[in-house]
Amino acid sequence: MPKTAFLRPRRTVVADPMVSLGGLLRDWLPRQRWFAGKDRPITDLALLSMTELFPGCLHLLVQASHAPVPALGGGTPAGDCYQLLLGVRQHLSPRLGRALIGRAEQGPFAGMTVYDALHDPRSAQLLLERLRHPGTAGPLRFECDPSVPVPAGLPPRLLDAEQSNSSLVYGDEFILKLFRRIQPGVNPDLEVPGALAGQGCRRVPAPVAWFRTAHPQEATLGVLQPYLRDASDGWTLALRALGRGDDFTAQAHELGQATAEVHLALASAFPAGTHSESGRTAAAMTERLDSAAHCVPALKPFVPGLRAAFGALATCDAGPPAQRIHGDLHLGQVLRAGREWFVIDFEGEPSRPLAERRSAHSPVRDIAGMLRSFDYAARQRRPWRPEWARRCREAFCAGYASRAGWDPRKKHGLLRAYETDRAVYEVLYEARHRPDWLPVPMAAIERLAVRGD
Repeated sequence: MPKTAFLRPRRTVVADPMVSLGGLLRDWLPRQRWFAGKDRPITDLALLSMTELFPGCLHLLVQASHAPVPALGGGTPAGDCYQLLLGVRQHLSPRLGRALIGRAEQGPFAGMTVYDALHDPRSAQLLLERLRHPGTAGPLRFECDPSVPVPAGLPPRLLDAEQSNSSLVYGDEFILKLFRRIQPGVNPDLEVPGALAGQGCRRVPAPVAWFRTAHPQEATLGVLQPYLRDASDGWTLALRALGRGDDFTAQAHELGQATAEVHLALASAFPAGTHSESGRTAAAMTERLDSAAHCVPALKPFVPGLRAAFGALATCDAGPPAQRIHGDLHLGQVLRAGREWFVIDFEGEPSRPLAERRSAHSPVRDIAGMLRSFDYAARQRRPWRPEWARRCREAFCAGYASRAGWDPRKKHGLLRAYETDRAVYEVLYEARHRPDWLPVPMAAIERLAVRGD
């Protein structure tokens, strides 16, 4: 986020809490999966706000500052705001050993043990009670949909699979997503499902309760939604089908239909009605390509062909109007319960500014993300299964066309540009975080640059 997004640390009644917590958090934060600055040493850690939610549990917003480094589409932010729920007690139960952050040696919490309170069932249950009973706690505001009752006493469990956030499941009935990296404004994961519920769209679980902060600026902190207990995510189902040698085209076709239905509901809920500016879109894609090629030399031989894909935007069919979209659609963002597909996680790419994630884009961007996801799935096993991916891509587009009224396959230049942009993003991501996976997007880069398929 911009340096000015959160201003200066809030004064609290506890004297200099960071004297106790600062050193512990500097060591602990970089080891968390949701911490975005793993490749950038923390240069400063500032307390923005601290609220005692209940005895022994502190809610913190902290700003982690870093030296800026080049990134896709420009420099990375010099600092990120993170949401933390910390437990503080004299002695830690052995069952909470994995939650340990450390023991404070000085400051107001000297001699106390500090831990991640989300691992503590008591703290998790008390957090749910806050959500069940709307009200405030310092700058925090807890709100709910009064038409949906949430029972008391639902046993909590912390999910291990979350990456950029943390999620608690309560009694296999509700799931609470706590956003870890906080940006000012309404988070799309609260805004979009609520709006789609108003449109009668049943493909997206509606918010049941949520909480926000008013300090240092307005921001969404967490959202409680119904939990689809018997659902499996699309990535798991696709890999299962590949492992068994099963066809996946029927599911892909139905997923295309579900995606189109969500796009239609989004267009109604957030009227935009304008076409994307192809010249500006092509320039932004080219800028991201040049930045990625600077960081990943393997891209350089393909740059001319990839630039041609972006340049074609100026002359190709403009396609459907820009609208609100999912923003980060792939097989891991969809769930199948029974014979129905559901779409989740409307937060978009957390690394993107919130204003960009809430703005209108071509729905082709979501389609391209899902097509790339089929390719990723097909390459998880050897020998690679390009034909499996091709059939799934065709089936998904056909399903989409049957609901949307237009066929993505007939927008060849547009689809190629957005798929290329997504593949460039994947190359940079894999080079930085999973080098062994780099051949997956590089195979798509070669295809898109050389043949333009």
